[in-house]
Amino acid sequence: MKTQTVATVGAVLIALMTLSACGNTIRGIGQDTANTVNATQSAGKKVANAAN
Repeated sequence: MKTQTVATVGAVLIALMTLSACGNTIRGIGQDTANTVNATQSAGKKVANAAN
C-alpha cells in the first residue's frame, strides 16, 4: 500500500471515531436534560402537594 493511501484510511478512521464520540456526548446531554426536567416536575408536584 502506498503511504498516501494508508494516511487517507487513517484519517477517515480518526474522523469516524471522533464523530461517534460526538454522537454519544449529544445523546448523553439529551438524557441529562430529560432527567433534569423530570426532577424539576417531580419537585414541583411535591411542593404543590405540600401546599394542599
